[in-house]
Amino acid sequence: MMQKKIAAAALSLLACMALGAQENAADIKAEYERQVRYVGLAGVGVETIINRWEAAAPEDPEVYVARFNYWLSKSAAESVVITRPQKRYLGNDPVMTLKDSLGRDVYYFEDVNYDDEAFGEALKAIDRAIELNPQEISYRFGKITSIMDYEKESPDMTAAEILSLIDDYQARGEGWTYAGETLTQELFCQGISEYCYRFFRTASPASYEYFLEISEKMNKLYPDEVVFIDNIGSYWQVNGDSRKALRYYRKALKIDPEDYAANNNIRLIQSSQSRKGRPSK
Repeated sequence: MMQKKIAAAALSLLACMALGAQENAADIKAEYERQVRYVGLAGVGVETIINRWEAAAPEDPEVYVARFNYWLSKSAAESVVITRPQKRYLGNDPVMTLKDSLGRDVYYFEDVNYDDEAFGEALKAIDRAIELNPQEISYRFGKITSIMDYEKESPDMTAAEILSLIDDYQARGEGWTYAGETLTQELFCQGISEYCYRFFRTASPASYEYFLEISEKMNKLYPDEVVFIDNIGSYWQVNGDSRKALRYYRKALKIDPEDYAANNNIRLIQSSQSRKGRPSK
């Protein structure tokens, strides 16, 4: 009888210890959130709290998201002003415009220089979060966005991550979440379309090609999502092939006659051709 009581007491103690550890991790997370509100993602004391949080809950992916945000913030430490000959850079307007000695416009843009070592630590952290919960898409989006910001006009790694995510989304099927809630196909397509939009705004030769590649891939998988049909039309419109662009815009309108992008771009093409004296086809 005494042995049974001792065993029961031991089990009760273990349960209390486990509960205490859970409460401790939750308390540390709350402490982290308070500290970040006061000092920012990489402020004084934040890393120490993350280390304690990881010790208390080493399998919690949110720990590594916090570490990712810490290192990402540390990596983007230097804000600079750069010059470009074009009026836009990464889709942004210049902060000011001056003339050079020949009277030509020189455009000045705000930019961020990243510390490679700190950025590498950020990627290690988010990869660990993804390893622990591979179907939480906010982790994937966070990684992709950070790489896109880092790569700027040469988004090779960004495109590879997006294409890999699309394949993974198809292969894994159900079970995907966004911030813990069930991820819908609509939200997934919206997320990918936003990255396509950023590629388009970046307007570098490489970003335009990835814009087309990803849009074509998504169009094959989701043929009724007109945004990707519009994207393909926009690619050809920018590259001067109005006939091919019109074909895609009209294809989009067969699915959604009210599609704003297709209707608007058709009007732009027709107006341009009218000014040049060429009928649209």
